[in-house]
Amino acid sequence: MRSIGVVTVARSDYGIYRPLLRCIQADPDLKLMLFVGGMHLSPEFGMTVREIEQDGFPIAERVEMLLSSDSPEGVSKAMGLGLIGFAQAFARIRPDILIVLGDRFEMFAAAAAALPFKIPIAHLHGGELTQGAMDDSLRHAITKLSHLHFAATATYAQRIIQMGEDPWRVVVSGALSLDSIRMTPLLSLENLQSQCSLEWHGEPLLVTFHPVTLEQEQTEYYINELLAALEASGCPIVFTFPNADAGGRVIIQRINKFVETHLQAQVVANFGVQGYLSMMQYSEAMVGNSSSGIVEAASFHLPVVNIGTRQEGRIHPANVIDVGYEREAILNGIQRATAPEFRAMVYNASNPFGDSHAAERIVRTLKQTPVDASLLVKVFHEAEAPTHLLSE
Repeated sequence: MRSIGVVTVARSDYGIYRPLLRCIQADPDLKLMLFVGGMHLSPEFGMTVREIEQDGFPIAERVEMLLSSDSPEGVSKAMGLGLIGFAQAFARIRPDILIVLGDRFEMFAAAAAALPFKIPIAHLHGGELTQGAMDDSLRHAITKLSHLHFAATATYAQRIIQMGEDPWRVVVSGALSLDSIRMTPLLSLENLQSQCSLEWHGEPLLVTFHPVTLEQEQTEYYINELLAALEASGCPIVFTFPNADAGGRVIIQRINKFVETHLQAQVVANFGVQGYLSMMQYSEAMVGNSSSGIVEAASFHLPVVNIGTRQEGRIHPANVIDVGYEREAILNGIQRATAPEFRAMVYNASNPFGDSHAAERIVRTLKQTPVDASLLVKVFHEAEAPTHLLSE
């Protein structure tokens, strides 16, 4: 039996992982080992480890790493604590293959800690770009620490190869979150509102705005402009909280203050996977800078107003409207997204991130790939040099 370790550090990656976790758990040749850390263990972010427990997945290790600080120093220290915590975890339990996802600093700590233990790493969602966030650098660093790569699109797979990874290590799996949409039964409107203590008249805007970590000094200005645009829109609003990135507490404070003084605005710190997907089903549009607006929203035919640079560089489906940070630009984007003609166009748009069967491809590769020196010893794949460089 091959043991598969999976690192989950936040509600965002857990929602993506769930179909894969169930697929691994159901396979008689694989043993699931879940390493849980980061925001999952934080009361401030809803103690989402409880959702994992309720889903029945066995937790092999819990790694405490977050500090009560969202400053750059706090994030760096959290990375150090994560490196220590995951090292201690891997010293006790060493999986045959370790799965990490995306680009968060907690994921980087887990991947770096696995390196001296010679644990092969399988990375999901490499090759993507988010040019407004430090996540971009972390994602590419995790790619170079990894031995297998599961890319959401062929374009992203080509970028991974361009970074020197052997083509045989790279699989175009599609985005795993689309599997989750296919496999998750959505709540009725009544159950969603009752479960999350929500009430609205008309379709609300679903708002998720994360700190732009390479522009952290502008966080207060950005959230103030967003809130001004939302107020001017006159639409009912449902907020979710941002990730535990530098500057996140400023956003949370402003949201809470806004909700206190605006009857049409409500906030849910953590929807859970089923609740969040259901909320996308019943929203008029999504506003903010979350990757869920780029990857998952098109499957719900949901218009998205994508603000600023955080998602710059990613493939944007036709349902996404890109706007700047100023309130006028955001308000214009909301008005365009909620217009009947745009909503009609979005209804016929397709999602470019796969066919909702990524988990099957990933599990098949995890089972078939030999775990030996050929996997662990990486040889840099030389790409063909551009002609103008060869001539110099």
